[in-house]
Amino acid sequence: MKRLHRDDIYGWSLFDEHLNIDFHSVVWVRPDGNVVIDPLPLSEHDRAHLEQLGSVSTIVITNSDHARASKPLAKATGARILGPADERVELECDAWLNDGDEVVPGLMVMTLDGSKTPGELALILEETTLITGDLIRAHEAGRLCLLPDPKLSDKEKAVASLRRLADLPRIETVLPGDGWPVFRQGAQALADLAAVYD
Repeated sequence: MKRLHRDDIYGWSLFDEHLNIDFHSVVWVRPDGNVVIDPLPLSEHDRAHLEQLGSVSTIVITNSDHARASKPLAKATGARILGPADERVELECDAWLNDGDEVVPGLMVMTLDGSKTPGELALILEETTLITGDLIRAHEAGRLCLLPDPKLSDKEKAVASLRRLADLPRIETVLPGDGWPVFRQGAQALADLAAVYD
């Protein structure tokens, strides 16, 4: 497991040969129980590291395609699973998240429209770190992109969701579920992507 841009944020990844990008999971280490986002299967090394980081209290799934290894991790740790309210039919979760909800103190929810699944979640950690699922990604280092057009359910709504994210004033880091992280000038990277659709 890799330490990311803060001492309390870690992640692990799997390379997808079909798309030639990494898929990512994120851990926010907290005294009241760690939060894991979109958990992939864990290697023995990463499982041991996750245990060293402390208890997992909450698992957040950003969309039904990112349920990944949520159930086995919840079974092993006793963590609750939270997912997008608009995907109640597709997912088995302990509770549901809507736009404006607070997962735990400091971790806010935005719902995104127009992606390949309804009500996909984006998470804003302490106003400066944006964690995304599928809609916002990065297929090359230093540049964000949208999910490809054929996978979007509604491109106009997807671009409107992107603009909402680009309006967040303090984003420094973007951690996409798929592709390269942007560790600096995240707000500018979002603005640059939004400008493509002006």
